[in-house]
Amino acid sequence: MALHSAIKGKLLSVIGDEDTCVGFLLGGVGEINKNRHANFMVVDKNTAVSEIEDCFKRFIKRDDIDIILINQNCAELIRHVIDAHTSPVPAILEIPSKDHPYDPTKDSILRRAKGMFSAEDLMVGANRG
Repeated sequence: MALHSAIKGKLLSVIGDEDTCVGFLLGGVGEINKNRHANFMVVDKNTAVSEIEDCFKRFIKRDDIDIILINQNCAELIRHVIDAHTSPVPAILEIPSKDHPYDPTKDSILRRAKGMFSAEDLMVGANRG
């Protein structure tokens, strides 16, 4: 007999341009919590940086969100807030948008991860394989 868990899963949230958000919403990521707050934010040229920052801070505080996807060009606008976030959950993933390709040199999370390993660590791992 299988036991079924009643624990509700965690959410993915999205901060990005209209195309990015629509793509993820069509994939089934859209959710509105009991307080009527969505787990996505559409950013356009008229969106104030303070709105993006406030939304990001709200997503970080929500206990039902485990991953925040953000277009890298939006992340650049609030880089100081993203850099201040050091907790592993929610995880922050910077993704490209249709008009702005991904640049790994701008991704602060990737830079932080690279800093965890030395060149010697990577060489030892390559010699084992």
